[in-house]
Amino acid sequence: MMDTLEDTFRTLSITRRLQPSEATYILELSCPSSGSDVLAVCCSNHSVHLHSRETLRLVGDFHGHTAPVCGVRFSHLSPHLLFSGSADGTLRCWDVRRPGSVATQVFRSDLTHSYLSFDVSCSDRVLCAGTEQVGEDSFLVFWDTRMVRDGGEMGGLLGVYSESHSDDITTVKFHPRQADRLASGATDGLVNVFDLSLGGEDDALVTTCNCNSSASSLCWTGKDLDQLLCLTHDEGLHLWDVARPDSDDTLTLLSSADARALVQLPDGASLEYFVGGTWLSDEERILLVGGTNHGELHLLDCCGRGLRFIKSLKGGHSATVRCFQWDAISQSLLTGGEDGQLLQWKAGAEEISVGKKDSLKSISSMQLKTKAHRKQAIQKDRSKLA
Repeated sequence: MMDTLEDTFRTLSITRRLQPSEATYILELSCPSSGSDVLAVCCSNHSVHLHSRETLRLVGDFHGHTAPVCGVRFSHLSPHLLFSGSADGTLRCWDVRRPGSVATQVFRSDLTHSYLSFDVSCSDRVLCAGTEQVGEDSFLVFWDTRMVRDGGEMGGLLGVYSESHSDDITTVKFHPRQADRLASGATDGLVNVFDLSLGGEDDALVTTCNCNSSASSLCWTGKDLDQLLCLTHDEGLHLWDVARPDSDDTLTLLSSADARALVQLPDGASLEYFVGGTWLSDEERILLVGGTNHGELHLLDCCGRGLRFIKSLKGGHSATVRCFQWDAISQSLLTGGEDGQLLQWKAGAEEISVGKKDSLKSISSMQLKTKAHRKQAIQKDRSKLA
């Protein structure tokens, strides 16, 4: 199976390209695991767009957020429900069968909270969002999704964790199979693992790993999903074994302050950034995607021994790629980025044009957060965190 997938990756080419109709970046995308023919993307104009999973055509959108959207996640149990989070201090749930409708649920906490990250537990029962730093504190906020109905707000709030991070919480990731297991990362250089079933924050915090930088993304990996992959805003990479988090023997499997140096690209090309990583469960391997600022992509295999080049994807994007997802159902790679394009890559494909190519005169001057987090410039000479 591994060889088959690698063959697929090595023959990927563009099958569909959706040109933007307005000057917006694509920040993140999400596909449901089954049962729905739409995919969702969040855009730099604070909207959420729905596209046909097969053709990429725009089939609807949702408006309601009034500040940058930090992500989109499909429900694990209902393919028709989509969650989004925003710096406007809300998480919202949408019914993708009703494009253009208002959110079916709105989740809020304190008025001072601005969300930078969020995730949904595998049981769909718990939502968690990470906030920007508020004064001296940063918060992990929890809601019970069953307690908010008919657009009601402030319902379902379970509480907050406030002691585990001291700076902006940039990524939160529930375990794919264990509903009570949660990992969080922040610009304070810490990656924490919680077991929510253990109660209060002090008891629930079972492991702390140090990435010595600002964490940008987390991914549960490994055959038993007991490893954590962490990427940082300055292109560091860390892979930890957290199988026994309470035993003080968390193992560092791979660690590099600048993992771009681990990659040998053909023709002397150099990797400029990482888009992200994902665990391919059927093949039991980590797919890492990196890129160059003019849009070229590189597929990499990541393991404890390091990084191995698989394939370069050229002729697609013309600017930094912000997100990707491997759609196992359609055996296609989906990518989106700062050129506003949404691309679908398949093995041995020939491109089918979707929409006309528009002039994006304003896109280069858009006032947006860059890929690097605004607090990325962490003092390199600070004392090492415990």
